[in-house]
Amino acid sequence: MSNTPVVVVGAGPVGLTAALLLARRGVQVLVLERQPAPYGQPRAVHLDDEALRALADAGVADDFLRIGRPVRGLRLLDGRLRTLAEFRRSAAAGAHGWPQGSMFHQPDLEDLLLAAVGRTPGITLRAGAELVDLARDDRGAALTVLDRASGTRSPLAAAAVLGCDGAHSTVRRLVGARMRDLGRPDRWLVADLRSAAPLPVWPGVHQVCDPHRAATFMPVTGDRYRWEARLRPGEMPEELAARLPALLAPFGAAGAEVVRVAEYTYRAQVADRWRSGRVLLAGDAAHLTPPFIGQGLGLGLRDVHQLAWKLAAVLTGTADEALLDTHQAEREPHARAMVRLALLVGRLMTGGGRGAAGLRRGVLAVAGRVPAVAAFATDSRTPPLRRGPLVARRGRAGRRLAGTLLPRAPVRVGDRGCPVDDVLGSGTARLRLLAPGRLAVRPEGGPETEVVDVGGALTAWLRRGRAGSVVVRPDRIVRSATRADAERRPRDPAAGEGGPAS
Repeated sequence: MSNTPVVVVGAGPVGLTAALLLARRGVQVLVLERQPAPYGQPRAVHLDDEALRALADAGVADDFLRIGRPVRGLRLLDGRLRTLAEFRRSAAAGAHGWPQGSMFHQPDLEDLLLAAVGRTPGITLRAGAELVDLARDDRGAALTVLDRASGTRSPLAAAAVLGCDGAHSTVRRLVGARMRDLGRPDRWLVADLRSAAPLPVWPGVHQVCDPHRAATFMPVTGDRYRWEARLRPGEMPEELAARLPALLAPFGAAGAEVVRVAEYTYRAQVADRWRSGRVLLAGDAAHLTPPFIGQGLGLGLRDVHQLAWKLAAVLTGTADEALLDTHQAEREPHARAMVRLALLVGRLMTGGGRGAAGLRRGVLAVAGRVPAVAAFATDSRTPPLRRGPLVARRGRAGRRLAGTLLPRAPVRVGDRGCPVDDVLGSGTARLRLLAPGRLAVRPEGGPETEVVDVGGALTAWLRRGRAGSVVVRPDRIVRSATRADAERRPRDPAAGEGGPAS
């Protein structure tokens, strides 16, 4: 592998996670961050257990769990703060061994990621270094970097460039990509709060479904809380900020310390181009989503989790450059679906006029008592990836499981218990059902190992998917699935689904 580093532009959670994922695959990484020090203010506050898979592969999931707090559910309120529906979520571990959703303080996450970067060989972080120019070449890209303290510009060679530099991405601008709107911008006032004494509120997310003044209130972690409210057309943020004590009083937060008040414009956008040679976009540089389903940061972590192994394979020469074409092909439809879902949920919860509010009250009174609705409201699963070169959605088992995330279920190997991820290895692997509670795992290039399916979660998952075996990609997404009865038939060597694939 070349000593020329992959340059990650942006040292937010997505960029730092990308650096860790690449370094753990032996790739040299240089992270450029234009700011001289971390921003230090809260922004994202929620991650689901699917996105935590990226932090686990980056080696920081346990650290995250220590700074996070399980989300207890969602309570929908009317304009008078009367409960319309309540969807509780268990604090117990879900399919991946973690709470289905966790609240966190973003500066805490950035601190633990920076600490991990500092102790990981192969990563260099340059703060106060701003990318000002970029040109593709045969070896990756040639960059011009400005040292903001001295004003010095210097050239830099990169084996590849990841644009993880946020909504106003310089990388996106330099490669000529454009954001495409999926919905109208939405102006909100956001207040971050602290309270020395715990506030007497339900520990879940409160969503005020009032078209007159949609709002959200949520405990975050420790003594931190967040309140958000939609600004009306023409309304100045200062007008609403002046009324904060009265607006916070119904939540018992009138006397809370206001750490920060800021206007946010939530956008629903997806970039039209995510790749230019070995220059690739991820996170907010590639997509922006409204906050209603809490997927902003999670989408970015999924981007780099699914990209890091592909880029490492290309740089080591074990895969063709065309593998990088699957980045946008896989991630854009998924991101687009989640952005559209956030728009839909936002409209259902907060849109319309007085008539819509009355209809919403009646519908939610019934929906809150329907188990299927409650399950949908609290489920952390996201749509499967579409069929493509790395997702074979053929046959009944393939259509059910291919493109979905393998559960991070507990297994036992001999006397050792661990998550199944620890047995899969870092490459592609094949998981095969031998008998109820017994599985065979064959990592790419390694021997097959028999494991005990502790609790039977993987057995049940395979049976629900009508599968006897699955091929799992390095990002733990199912590449293909084979029916149980097909495992007992002679295998056609030309079928190409018999074992791990790169």
